[in-house]
This record gives sequence, structure tokens and C-alpha cells, in this order.
Amino acid sequence: MKDPELQYYQMGEGVTAFSSTRMGGYSEGSYGEFNINPFCGDSGEAVSKNREILCRTLGIGDSCLLLPHQIHKAEIAIVGEEMMRLPAEERKQRLEGVDALMTDLNGVYIGVSTADCNPVLLYDPRHKAVCAVHAGWRGTVRRIVEKAVAQLTRTYRTHPADIKAQIGPGIHQDSFEVGDEVYEAFAAEGFDMHAIGRKQKTADATTEKWHIDLPECNRRQLIAAGVSADRIQVSPVCTFQQSDTWFSARRLGILSGRIYTGILIR
Repeated sequence: MKDPELQYYQMGEGVTAFSSTRMGGYSEGSYGEFNINPFCGDSGEAVSKNREILCRTLGIGDSCLLLPHQIHKAEIAIVGEEMMRLPAEERKQRLEGVDALMTDLNGVYIGVSTADCNPVLLYDPRHKAVCAVHAGWRGTVRRIVEKAVAQLTRTYRTHPADIKAQIGPGIHQDSFEVGDEVYEAFAAEGFDMHAIGRKQKTADATTEKWHIDLPECNRRQLIAAGVSADRIQVSPVCTFQQSDTWFSARRLGILSGRIYTGILIR
């Protein structure tokens, strides 16, 4: 079995950041080939084998690859020495219901799972701290990216203008059709709907539906939090349109694999 094919990001010296593709693992069917998420219905054996080859590729031990059980909210966990000393089961409990991780520890991969949602990576090069955020539409409405920047500032004395940000593969506006209730949720939170929302014809051309630009909404949140626009990179990948290479829950169904987007300080 070939090694996983990873999309790496250039975020600074001493930092390794990437998103996994579907290629190069042991999973099958809608989970194939490479999935390390144990919460989406994949075979436990396949997930374990995929974690093993990923850790080998990254040059780390399994205990240093962290993945929370996300629930589309805005809880953030700080990964410090105390958490890393916990037994595996206790550490798993600490990561339950968490949608963002941050750390300043060397050699620990923190990451999030997505399959149309936006993964967002943050790096503070001055204080050597990193953060991985799962920003689905619910988390985006809850301004999880802004909260992550604020938490970095409180925890590591990060200056937002120093942050380098990468918004990873996710569903893009042309493919992200939503109901009126989703549009209204964004509007109620004060987002600029002229900038992130538009109506488009449905596939059968019988009516129009709202489409939300999730990457742009998260990019604007980063800028509002003080991150410089020229330090934010946005992936051109639309997971829905490129589901042969990237997992897309809208295209493949909920019972399918997940992209892992992680970051590590060396």
C-alpha cells in the first residue's frame, strides 16, 4: 500500500502543515483510500492502519497525532504538557466536543477533520504557537476563527498581525447551496451578506437558492480579528467539485471519509 498523498502548505520555517487527500491508504468504498477519522463509520482496522502510515510518513509516534471529536460548535482545547502526559483514554475525553486545538509544544501534530467544512490553520511565528480550527457553517456562524485568534492572544500573547493563516480545502460558494434558515443565521450574526451570499438557480432551473461563500466568510473573520490580509492563504480546492481527490460529505454522503488538516512545530 502506497503512502498517503498529502498537500503541504508553506507557513514558515520550522512548521509542517498539510491536508490529507483520499489517496494512499487502507480504507474502502466511500472511505477510500485514506481516512483517519474514527467517528464517521469507517473500519477501525483501516483507521488504525492509516494512522500508522501517516505517523510513519510524518516521523512521529501515534500519541503525538491529535484529532478531536468535533461537534460543530466553538470549543477550543489548549494542548500542553499536562494533556500530553495523560493516559490515552483521558486525553481522548479532553478532546470530546472540541472544534479547535492549539499548542506551543514541539513535535505534536494538532489537526481537524473536514469533508466540505473549512479547516483553518494559524501560526504565530513570534511565540511559536499553532492552532487548527474546524469551521463548518455552524462554527463559522459562532465565529470560531475569531475566537481562536483571541484565545491565541490570551494564551500565548500572540499579536494577531503576526499570524500566518491557511484556509484549507472546503466547499466553495458555487456548490454550497443552503436553505433560507442558514442564510438567516449568518445575517442574524451581522455578517456582510452582500459579500458572502448570493442566490443561484437550482440544478433544475426551477427556482433560486442561497449560496454561502464559507472560505470568504472565514477570511473576513480573520481580518476582523486583526490578521493581515496578505498573510492569509485560501486553498483553491472545492471539495464538492473535486471529490475524486478530496472527501465531500455532500457528494459522497455522511458515511464517508474525512480530510485531516494538521500542523506541527519542529
